[in-house]
Amino acid sequence: MTTYFSDRSFRFLRALARRNERAWFHAHKADYEAHVREPFRRLLSDLHPDVLAVSPHFRADPKPVGGSLFRIHRDTRFANDKSPYKTWQGARLFHERSRETAAPSWYLHLEPGDCFVAAGIWHPESPVLRRIRQFVVDNPAGWKTAAHAPAFRRRYRLGSQEMLVRPPRGFPADFEFIEDLRRRNFIALRSIDDATMAGPRLRQVLARDLRATAPFMDYLCAALDLEF
Repeated sequence: MTTYFSDRSFRFLRALARRNERAWFHAHKADYEAHVREPFRRLLSDLHPDVLAVSPHFRADPKPVGGSLFRIHRDTRFANDKSPYKTWQGARLFHERSRETAAPSWYLHLEPGDCFVAAGIWHPESPVLRRIRQFVVDNPAGWKTAAHAPAFRRRYRLGSQEMLVRPPRGFPADFEFIEDLRRRNFIALRSIDDATMAGPRLRQVLARDLRATAPFMDYLCAALDLEF
């Protein structure tokens, strides 16, 4: 079995959190490449067959530019926090049509003490969000299976950030999943401990997560008229 990340991966990210400066980063860029970026690219390359086994329409792309890996540089143009770098590394396993339309994705997050895997759609625009909500109302049995199956909920939690204060207008107040319609983000996620992220079974663990969250992703794709 292959390992990807190590204690040195977490050590670099912790140090970056303490010294989030361009001069420090450039002086330690070789450590970033060796212990964070390149291991993540290897993981993406190895995960690609596992992604295709779940859905032929999603990609784990290890390309250094334009692939699955997010840049570690922060966009500080409109932010009060001008720190130049993120203190984590993330990657998304994206739908083949994601450049042309809103689509769900899987997301992998590497951060000391806060690693996780997620599936779903984050911050969709209002028309997209309304389509998903309406689809849930029109297909409640499928939503119950995809998002509320006992085995699924034992392993994954539905993201609860940025919930509306009250259910959106225009939907029946007595709907079984009315609280789910308050969601701004339709995501399911699971924390992963650092030891697992740095261990030899990481790919197998993530492949299991891909399979387990496939019905949830399939449902969201159906809501948005996307192939799964």
